[in-house]
Amino acid sequence: MRLRNIPRADGVIDAHRAVIKKPEEQRGQWAQVFGNEKPIQIEIGMGKGQFILNMAKAHPEINFIGIERYSSVLLRALEKYDTEEFENLENIRFICMDAREIEAVFAPAEVDKIFLNFSDPWPKARHAKRRLTSTEFLARYEKVLVENGRVEFKTDNTELFNFSLEQVKEAGWELLAYTYDLHHQEEMNKGNIMTEYEQKFSEKGNPINKLIAQRKEASHTI
Repeated sequence: MRLRNIPRADGVIDAHRAVIKKPEEQRGQWAQVFGNEKPIQIEIGMGKGQFILNMAKAHPEINFIGIERYSSVLLRALEKYDTEEFENLENIRFICMDAREIEAVFAPAEVDKIFLNFSDPWPKARHAKRRLTSTEFLARYEKVLVENGRVEFKTDNTELFNFSLEQVKEAGWELLAYTYDLHHQEEMNKGNIMTEYEQKFSEKGNPINKLIAQRKEASHTI
């Protein structure tokens, strides 16, 4: 699906107080950005922001960072943030960047948890490395997560989900839990906050897959 370019997006992003314009300059300094030592959780590919905004609202004890590659999509999240429902949230920031640059933006052990929700499936085999649950990306996550840091992944794409389960095992991560039908799995669905896609797909009767993986034990290197 081709994204519609919104000419004013870059200007809004550049001027918005919740957007970190040069995130690489904050590497190792994110606690100072938020002004506290609360755990930091990030969503990569946050889309229009419904999930991470509601997470920030529900969990003031955690700092959240939403990462989105496309400015026109990030604009929609900022517009949602600026509504009365979310405008007073101080425990959330936004970054417009490619997820491949994550190690340049976060220092070792600076991130507590990573959320991946309805990521691009990149269906062609030659593009497998671009999938956010590939071993290549899991290796990147290892470099920034805390010792027992976790990745939580949701998708309605069963083929991508099976690929992700295999990649988690191949990377040596511990698979803590998984389900092919999240909304009918009481324990994993407890406290679940839905994304825009999740709401849309579940209303159509599509089952939602979810996995929780914990990074393998390894020493952090800079």
